[in-house]
Formats: sequence, structure tokens, C-alpha cells
Amino acid sequence: MTLVMNNKTERLRHRRAVNADLLGVAAITAIAAIGYFALPDNLALLTRMITIALLVLSLDLVTGYCGVATLGHAALFGSGAYAAGILSAHYGINDPLLMMLAGITGGAVAGLLCGAIILRAHGLPQLVLSIALIHLFHEFANKASSWTGGSDGLSGIAPDPIFGIFEFDLYGHTAFFFGTTLLVIVFMLLRLLVRSPFGMLCRGIRQDPLRIRAIGGSPKAALIKMYVISGAVAGVGGALNAISTQVVGLDSLSFTQSAEALVMLVLGGTGSLFGALSGTVIFMFFEDYVSAANPFHWLTMVGALLIAVVLFAPKGLYGTAAALIGRRKETRA
Repeated sequence: MTLVMNNKTERLRHRRAVNADLLGVAAITAIAAIGYFALPDNLALLTRMITIALLVLSLDLVTGYCGVATLGHAALFGSGAYAAGILSAHYGINDPLLMMLAGITGGAVAGLLCGAIILRAHGLPQLVLSIALIHLFHEFANKASSWTGGSDGLSGIAPDPIFGIFEFDLYGHTAFFFGTTLLVIVFMLLRLLVRSPFGMLCRGIRQDPLRIRAIGGSPKAALIKMYVISGAVAGVGGALNAISTQVVGLDSLSFTQSAEALVMLVLGGTGSLFGALSGTVIFMFFEDYVSAANPFHWLTMVGALLIAVVLFAPKGLYGTAAALIGRRKETRA
């Protein structure tokens, strides 16, 4: 009898997870469609939003699911962007899929390097190490100007049409649809990852690493693996940014980029892929609208929004809303 009940419970959980996956894909597709028709002349903003969403998703893997404090995650994003850009500008390999593969590889390698260093510390020293790393990556890219273009940026990136058919036009249609497709694929893969035994292990490490060691697990090995996966996801965003804008600047390796990604994650809610996506969309739309409406005081308004969220919705906007809905369902039941 107990076995039957357990099987029913597992099937119910699996069905709910699949429904959540489909809901997430539908939400991404719907928002992309609304954005495409509502902002047909500003597809560059929407594509930029997708690239940053990939960065925030990658940050959520290590911060939200693993509990690793970092303010240097743009190092992974920028590494992917420069890897894709250098492949095109210096080697003449302009196939977008190969450029994307280069970006994934560059981000993963950067993730391995950063993870091996950052995970040697805990707490505040870990945060300081991440800040030091982003500044080192930024300075290295600045000094290696023969490869990266330095402060002038890496130009000469000329991606070929996707499958030889879809050209990257001036209006950004191809880049937008390409980015939306990548975001859906990455989201689905990450949903499978966080529900897998490896994903559950990482959550356990965040909650109680000592217990994981006691049952024979290796927290550091698991966290480094997650850092590499996170770097690959950030590399997708970086490569997409290089392909869509056809230039890579030092801002892709900036501390500001890292800090803003963390702000977006906190705004939406850590430890949730839906929270990472919603935080990115809300922050970037709010920033774009407020900066256009009041170019002199928009930072004040953004700051006020973040203070309000931290004080009244500490789990983030999505996290708080999900918790309220969950409590109402329990009350009705």
C-alpha cells in the first residue's frame, strides 16, 4: 500500500514538474511574441535582455542553487563573448553555431578557473575573491589589445547566415529569434538539471555541506562541476551578445555587469529559474522606461524599487508571489 502511494506521489510530482516546464516555455514564447509585436523597432533591447537573462540564469545555478557568493560572474559571460568574437575576427570562422560552441567552451573554461579559485574560500573572502577575479579578467582583456581590441573593443565580427539562410539583418530579427530559441533550449536543459540527482545534491550542499560529506558526497567536486555548467550557460549569453552586436567591449567583463546580474537575481528570487527570468525582464524594462522618462534621476528610482523589494518581498518578486499562491492552495486544501 505504501509503495503504491509513493508511486502515485512520484507520478504527481513528475506531472507537476512537466507542467511547470511547459508553462515556462509558453511564458518565454508569449513574452517574446508580445515584445516582438509591441517593440518592432527595438528588437536590440529584447535581444540584449535575452543575453542578460542567460547570464542571470547561470548566476542562479551557483548562487541560488549552490549558495556560492560571487560578484564576478561577468567573467564567464565576457569570456564566452571574446571566444566567439576572436574566432570570427581573427580566424575568419563566422558560422554562428561554431561561434556559439566557442562561446560555450570559453565560458566553461572560465567557469572552471573561477570555480577552482573562488571555492577555496567561504563567506566574505569568497566574495572578495570573485571581485578580484572580475578585475583581473577585465585588465587582462584590456592589456591583450592585439586580440581583444582593448578599450576600443573587438570589431570585425561578421557572422554568416544561420544554416546559410537566415541573415543577421540590421533590424535584428534573426538575432532576436535565434536568441529566443537558445533561451528556450537552455531553460529546458536547466530545468532537467536542477531536478536531477546532481541538482538535488547541489541544493543539499547549500543547506548542509557537512551532512553531504557525512554520506560520502564531495561538495567541492560537485560545486566545480556546477561552476563549469554555469560558465557554459553564461558563455551562450556572451556568444549571443557578440553575434548580435558584432562587437565585444570591455563592459562585458565589468564589475557593473556582475553586480547588475546579482541585483536582477535578487529582484526575481534566488534558487528559481523562473525568478531569474522574471527579475531580468522586470529590471531591464523598468530601467529602460525610467531612464527614458527621467534621465537625471532614474538611478534613484531603480534604487527605491530594489529597497522596496528587499524590505517587503525578501524572496524576490517571483519567489514571494509563488509562496503566497502556495499558502492559499494549502489553506483551501
